[in-house]
Amino acid sequence: MHEIIVNLHMHTRYSDGSGTHQDIVQAAFQTGLDVVIVTDHNVLVQGLEGYQRRKDKRVLLLIGQEIHDQDRDPQKNHLLVFNAGREMATLADDPQALINAVRNQGGLSFIAHPVDPEAPAFGESDISWVNWEVDGFTGLELWNAFSEFKTVLKSKLHGLFYAFFPEFIAYGPNLETLRIWDEFLAKGKHISAIGGSDAHALHQHLGPIQRVIFPYKFHFRSINTHLLIPQPLTGDLTTDQRMIYEALSIGRGFIGYDLSGDTRGFRFSAQGRENSALMGEEIQVEGGITLQIHLPGLASEIRLFKDGQLFKNWRRVMAGACVTTEPGVYRVEIYKNFLGRKRGWIFSNPIYLR
Repeated sequence: MHEIIVNLHMHTRYSDGSGTHQDIVQAAFQTGLDVVIVTDHNVLVQGLEGYQRRKDKRVLLLIGQEIHDQDRDPQKNHLLVFNAGREMATLADDPQALINAVRNQGGLSFIAHPVDPEAPAFGESDISWVNWEVDGFTGLELWNAFSEFKTVLKSKLHGLFYAFFPEFIAYGPNLETLRIWDEFLAKGKHISAIGGSDAHALHQHLGPIQRVIFPYKFHFRSINTHLLIPQPLTGDLTTDQRMIYEALSIGRGFIGYDLSGDTRGFRFSAQGRENSALMGEEIQVEGGITLQIHLPGLASEIRLFKDGQLFKNWRRVMAGACVTTEPGVYRVEIYKNFLGRKRGWIFSNPIYLR
């Protein structure tokens, strides 16, 4: 399998971002991304998908949407839609109908920032997902950078500090979002997880002080979704879209906080007597399964979870392995010391032992 780095969930001037698609592509070149997926609110921007090239480098620009009911007060239920092939915002008032329509079109739907609290100091409201009776969505956005930023905005002074020192914000996915995901997985649901930057590159000012909160370039160095695809990107749009969306659909990959250390090379796999499985895949547990975890560098802690409960952990290691005969849903969390604190580094999609 070949690893690619994708940054998804971002906004341009077509909705509430400040930059252009070309600004995004330029930031992607500067940060070494392979793919960016732009998701403006309730608008499917046409005619921009494809490869951008700079000398011997290339970046694939894909277009999706973030859809929500603009008439709903207060705002809730934001859905990321990829590869649906047509405008879907007209269905925003009925989340289940929207999810069904996306699936019928062969598209993917991810619940955006499932838990997104208010930040009263800056007039930001709670825009969490609330319609949890829905079914058939592809996955959820486990770690959203902008939602996490809202959790630390206790005052104007906090906002000013983090505007200049954004590297101190990230600690990991929201714990309630992790709990919700684990509940779905324990019920036998195949729910893939992604990490989203929710980049807006907002221009803000506090008196005479002006700042971009936060540049695309910062986001693209931070929370990324790493995917494993069968072969390197070919340069053909149709072929590469198919590989990318297939990996997103089944969850063949992980979320990496690359600012605290390059997460490329992380692997979580399962080996049986005759078969093997990667993240997002299933394997029969009969005869015993060896779960293997490989890191690209030293971690402060590896945590292996089964059905949402801690199953095993290792400290200050670069690898972990264990044998199990227990069916269940297994996933990995990796923590790393960064800027004086233990912070989330890698969050894997599950392997399903049946």
